[in-house]
Amino acid sequence: MAQDLITGLTERVDRLLADHDPATTDRLEFLRARFDAGLAWVHFPEGLGGLGLPRDLQIHVDALLARAGAPDNDPRRNAIGLGMAAPTILAYGTEEQKKRFLRPLWTGEEIWCQLFSEPGAGSDLAALATRAERDGDHWRVNGQKVWTSGAHKARWAILVARSDPGAPKHRGMTYFVCDMTDPGVEVRPLRQITGEAEFNEVFLTDVRIPDDHRLGAEGEGWRVATATLMNERVAIGGGDPRRESGMIGAVARTWRERPELRTPELHDRLLRLWVESEVARLSGRRLRQKLAVGEPGPEGSAAKLTFARLAQQLSGLELELLAEDGLRYSDWTMRRPEIVEFTGRDAGYRYLRAKGNSIEGGTSEILRNIVAERVLGLPPEPRTDKDAPWKDLPR
Repeated sequence: MAQDLITGLTERVDRLLADHDPATTDRLEFLRARFDAGLAWVHFPEGLGGLGLPRDLQIHVDALLARAGAPDNDPRRNAIGLGMAAPTILAYGTEEQKKRFLRPLWTGEEIWCQLFSEPGAGSDLAALATRAERDGDHWRVNGQKVWTSGAHKARWAILVARSDPGAPKHRGMTYFVCDMTDPGVEVRPLRQITGEAEFNEVFLTDVRIPDDHRLGAEGEGWRVATATLMNERVAIGGGDPRRESGMIGAVARTWRERPELRTPELHDRLLRLWVESEVARLSGRRLRQKLAVGEPGPEGSAAKLTFARLAQQLSGLELELLAEDGLRYSDWTMRRPEIVEFTGRDAGYRYLRAKGNSIEGGTSEILRNIVAERVLGLPPEPRTDKDAPWKDLPR
């Protein structure tokens, strides 16, 4: 059966390549044709970029197209759209929403960002204060969001707002798709310790969002947002890297190229971190196998937690290994980078940028709670605010 599926996919790829020669076809035209052929993400339904097949067959499709020199959709440019918005739209969107948003999202024609975190509700998303008030067939949204990656280049945003302040904090939210070009949306850069500004703060002032841009039912924003966050953590920590790629690869390369810097103590630490990185890589492969048969679970939180810890420990080890050379940072300029590139930069950048890994995509403290309660089955911490109306909570 599996071989029949692979044979059918191979034939479909061959037809796509015959009708749209990558050497002569415009890149965007090819990507649109690939989506329409169901070869964008084969586990999605037919008509939405997929064929309703097992997720793990995508690797076969990608390999065939790469071998033929076909362009990809440069997924790092739209990581939030592909890793978070797309699976959420598929799970909770209307048929009209799926048809409107998924194709230009996958091709990269429309970039997405995430309007979740707020200055007063960073680690506790359910405490958010951005208000969405119904106004006929629209919603009027006011508030402030923060740590928004890519907001300066995004056309669309996934947004959670407080629609019922009289309900308990987890039950009074609604989830929307927000047009970042609408009046009332203001994006301001946040300069990081690296000198760059990947992140932004976003101010929403009387932004009008049509009700047909709501994802899920009114008041069910927490349930929809939880699905988004689980996909986010899988996207950050559950990739499929090659052995000794990423941060461990950069440190191992330095170790081999600079033998004069080695010490027995650094050697022991590198070996330990190499083994932990390999365990994390193989655990991520198992997580993807589980994804092939269902929705992402709390295992994604563990994967992201491990990714953040290893990135920080490895970047610190690299700086120690390089001694005074590790203090160099060659490009301290205010930039708005298109993507975050760890391995293509110097060790100083990697060390500074890795500090954000334990904050973005869910803080490590919150993820430890999720793993403790939902994976290990430990008793949860007492939550006295769980059933109280949000408007009565101290802020």
